[in-house]
Amino acid sequence: MLAFIKRKLSESDSTSNSNSTTTESVLVRKTSQMSLGSSSGEDAAVDIGEDALLKELGYKNANDLQETVYDCLRTIRDPEKPATLEDLNVIYEDGIFVMPSTKSNVSVVRIEFNPTVPHCSLATLIGLCIRVKVERSLAHNIKLDIFIKKGTHNTEEEINKQINDKERIAAAMENPNLRELVENCIKDEE
Repeated sequence: MLAFIKRKLSESDSTSNSNSTTTESVLVRKTSQMSLGSSSGEDAAVDIGEDALLKELGYKNANDLQETVYDCLRTIRDPEKPATLEDLNVIYEDGIFVMPSTKSNVSVVRIEFNPTVPHCSLATLIGLCIRVKVERSLAHNIKLDIFIKKGTHNTEEEINKQINDKERIAAAMENPNLRELVENCIKDEE
């Protein structure tokens, strides 16, 4: 990669008959602008990759997106208990990960949740609530990977498949009783 950058810089600077020392100094200056940056004019940092995508979506960085997702999840109510998923430690900030974006520049967020008991019969419903709440709360396209924390549920593999399968999610949300249950869990307090 460094050789490619040097070659491109030497091609662009070859018209000015600069020597290799000048090329190397230009390379150092331009790469330091990309990584360190400064706040003034020509020397401003160039946002690359994930940071550029996140800033385009309105986030300062990956932590900002993580906090936004957590803030929207913390108010989801448990289907059985009169408490939020945050209160029950089902959802926690360290369980939200901003992953590298897809090839088509879609942000990827992995959400890990911890059912209250290893045989929780509503873990699939909780995963569905998480997915619906995040998809409705964020104004942009995002790829969600939702998983039960490894080793915390007896049937985690099957549930993980269900809550990440688009067709199953669509079918579940077509069921009026299930949709009403999800709506009650994710509605904001008034």
